[in-house]
Amino acid sequence: MEIELKKAPQISIIGLIDALIEDANDKGASDIHIDPNETEIRVRLRIDGVLQNAFKLPQSIHSEVISRIKILSRLRTDEHQMTQDGRFRHIFLDGSFVDVRVSIAPTYYGENAVLRLLSDRAESFTLETLGFSQSDQEKIKKAMKRHGGMILSTGPTGSGKTTTLYTMVKMLNRSDISIVTIEDPIEYSITGVEQIQVNFRTGLAFASGLRSILRQDPNIIMVGEIRDAETASISVNTALTGHLLLSTLHTSDASTTIPRLLDMGVEPYLVASTINIAIGQRLVRKICNHCKEKSIVSESVLKSFENSQLSKYLKIGDVIYSGKGCEKCNSSGYSGRISINEVLVADDEIREAILHKAQSTELRKIATKNGMRTMLEDGYNKCLEGKTTIEEVLRVIHE
Repeated sequence: MEIELKKAPQISIIGLIDALIEDANDKGASDIHIDPNETEIRVRLRIDGVLQNAFKLPQSIHSEVISRIKILSRLRTDEHQMTQDGRFRHIFLDGSFVDVRVSIAPTYYGENAVLRLLSDRAESFTLETLGFSQSDQEKIKKAMKRHGGMILSTGPTGSGKTTTLYTMVKMLNRSDISIVTIEDPIEYSITGVEQIQVNFRTGLAFASGLRSILRQDPNIIMVGEIRDAETASISVNTALTGHLLLSTLHTSDASTTIPRLLDMGVEPYLVASTINIAIGQRLVRKICNHCKEKSIVSESVLKSFENSQLSKYLKIGDVIYSGKGCEKCNSSGYSGRISINEVLVADDEIREAILHKAQSTELRKIATKNGMRTMLEDGYNKCLEGKTTIEEVLRVIHE
């Protein structure tokens, strides 16, 4: 596949795009970035959350590359000055497929393209394989059994929030339950679930779509993201009227979720009445199993991390692991990703604090006192279990 890509000028544009997608899929990439510059086209792959240089293509084939992607995505080939979004399905020789979401934007040296590979690997996830500890899994499952209230997954872009929601929806999906989702965009198709795509051109936004969903007689509703005050208000009122509502919020951790809802104008008593749990998460790279090495935390190692957030957990004699780098992991020492999490349960003490508009620091103190394991602590435990490295946990928490 790489040989085909390297001889790009000699092969057809159709074959080039096919080879590019298949190579990215083989390497487990989530995104392909095709960026033109003055002399060439730079192709990068996002593997395990990190962008890596992959190929350089001649600038002379730039328009053909973009046109081919537009044709596959059913986008306008005569439009070059505005952003366009689309998607298509790439079918492999063995009959398997990958859905590809496309974003095209005009840049100084011509249009670029970002291709998101939505492989069906996500369908096989469970709470355990996502990285949730046994105790956190129990908290989530207990919240999922309730007939009302909100389950919120929080974190920055690319922290695995949507995958967590999809995993929960898949677990809840039964023939005697009606589940309706409103998403932007629909990332994976789930059999037996009514999935609605947001369409701002026709006026179908999260808030208006949520109102329509309530007329569909659902038991469970998934809202892709609570972005504004109107969506927040309708979501809370929906959760209050006997619907289990799952959604995401862009906050830094679980405890800042509640002040964020209050900032959006939702009354404290409504938040206190509806929130079941808030899940904070980040994705860290997993150590490659083929080149994993263990080492003991010495005094010098401890000293090197003394100014880090993990210093309060690290002890001399701890066994930690790292990846040396090998062919299997492209010399990175990492292969795949796993989430580090914290699950804040809205118990009576938390609800009382919400009514008094407590700050996130106060909510965090109460939650940890009542048994919440923070993301940092969860990350440290995953270091001891040999799943990731201290450097990786600090990189992700710092970001």
